[in-house]
Amino acid sequence: MADEGKLQLIPLGGLGEIGKNMMAVKYGDSIVVIDAGLIFPEDEMLGIDVVIPDITYLLENKKLVKGIILTHGHEDHIGALPYILKELNVPVWGTRLTLGLLERKLKESGISEKNVRLNQAKPRDTLSVGPFKVELFRVSHSIADAVGLAIHTPIGTLVHTGDFKLDQTPVDNDVTDFAKLAELGEQGVLVLMSDSTNVERPGYTMSERRVGHTFDEIFREAQERIIVASFASNIHRIQQIITTAHNYSRKVAIVGRSMLNVVSVASDLGYLDVPEGIIVELDEINRLPKSKAVIISTGSQGEPMSALTRMAKSEHKGIEIVPGDTVVISATPIPGNEKMVARTVDHLFKQGAEVIHEAVSGIHVSGHASQEELKMMLNLVRPKFFVPVHGEYRMLVKHSKLAAELGVDPENIFVAENGQILEFTQKRGRIAGRVPSGRVLVDGLGVGDVGNIVLRDRKQLSQDGILIVVVTLNKENGQVAAGPDIVSRGFVYVRESEELLDEAKIRVTQALEKCCGGKTSDWSTIKSSIRDTLGKFLFEKTHRRPMILPIIMEI
Repeated sequence: MADEGKLQLIPLGGLGEIGKNMMAVKYGDSIVVIDAGLIFPEDEMLGIDVVIPDITYLLENKKLVKGIILTHGHEDHIGALPYILKELNVPVWGTRLTLGLLERKLKESGISEKNVRLNQAKPRDTLSVGPFKVELFRVSHSIADAVGLAIHTPIGTLVHTGDFKLDQTPVDNDVTDFAKLAELGEQGVLVLMSDSTNVERPGYTMSERRVGHTFDEIFREAQERIIVASFASNIHRIQQIITTAHNYSRKVAIVGRSMLNVVSVASDLGYLDVPEGIIVELDEINRLPKSKAVIISTGSQGEPMSALTRMAKSEHKGIEIVPGDTVVISATPIPGNEKMVARTVDHLFKQGAEVIHEAVSGIHVSGHASQEELKMMLNLVRPKFFVPVHGEYRMLVKHSKLAAELGVDPENIFVAENGQILEFTQKRGRIAGRVPSGRVLVDGLGVGDVGNIVLRDRKQLSQDGILIVVVTLNKENGQVAAGPDIVSRGFVYVRESEELLDEAKIRVTQALEKCCGGKTSDWSTIKSSIRDTLGKFLFEKTHRRPMILPIIMEI
């Protein structure tokens, strides 16, 4: 069968992981990309700022890429675009708020609006992108203006849910478009790609309005200042805080750069209903009676440089936590952040604050569908083939079993990995190979210049430190003219380890005599000899393996 009769799905991120979402859809000589997100670094990625998908495959097929379509404005779906659009300048489609947040990110990255092609779309719009007809449909999520996609191709329809939950009472009253989903299911769906983030949770995800009731209870009981930390992008949560503050005649100050950015964009675009005069500057909030003050802050994940963490450590310039403050952490710790959040909570309690967090209160609900909602999505769409996306591997497997229980043929369910090519015809699907994929590490202005070897060196430096050995050799006869001198950083404290370092110098001198033998030798041989001799000696004495960096000079 010719390639024109085959449809390929190529996940470049978001499978086997939470975040870094990116899916390429290929038919014939055209590719459309769904989302382009980032993921934040793991603990062992020392010094790394963010991680983005490897787009080698897209760059190799640059002429085929017709555009990128965004499902919503979270970092794990749009965060890689400032890096990707510099190499792959293709049209981008998204809803109004999604593009508003993206424009702010591009501006911060020094990318001019004139140099990118951003196209606004809204739910129920149909886009023509190459041979694809792409319909956007409304879904509920923890950010406004989220959509799923129905991609109509010559051999069948794909449905990509984006991140979603089936909230019957969303804060903005924009309910998931059940009618469109049912219509698509009636017409016939070839492949469904569905969000797997919460597949391990039974039942239904609570409505966002439930958090509003909890806020009302907290504001009613709090006598002094209230500080609420949440995800900056959760506009519905921010709306409920502002509304509740207004109901209790309190003023609101916003702190944290990302929170200020999102509130500014959402207010300008009309996604936040802010009563006049309720948002004030931090200086003014500090002059008000504490019973009239609310602060909305970043730091719900215990990030070291966030506003709430600096408040907890008494390091924030404008806000000092005092006894009587009520601090609300309105978020669940992302896996891996639990210790940082717990540490922040401890610091807040030490400062005398009353802390309300998700572990002890209904102050947060997820933006992702639980099992019963995932079942409803499958039953509405009734796909022939099913590909679980957006989740760690165990979540994808769990979701695949859920689909099988609902009657999807197990042979038509594909639990894939990033980089695998999923190929479909109208009758069958298969894994048809692999393309380059993986993660690209961003460190400062460097994109992809830090790899596994550099990370390994950073890890060694962080664990055992570095020892620099400086030796000056006579160019004529190869004899030591000065040194060896040893500089220690992160290995031992020099003043308390003089005996060890003196003996180390002797070992280096012996290695040089043995290596050079009175003649000038190859520098790489000398350096290798110093490293081997010194490394063996130091391990015998300390059971540590510092990085040893020999520096040889000739005179």
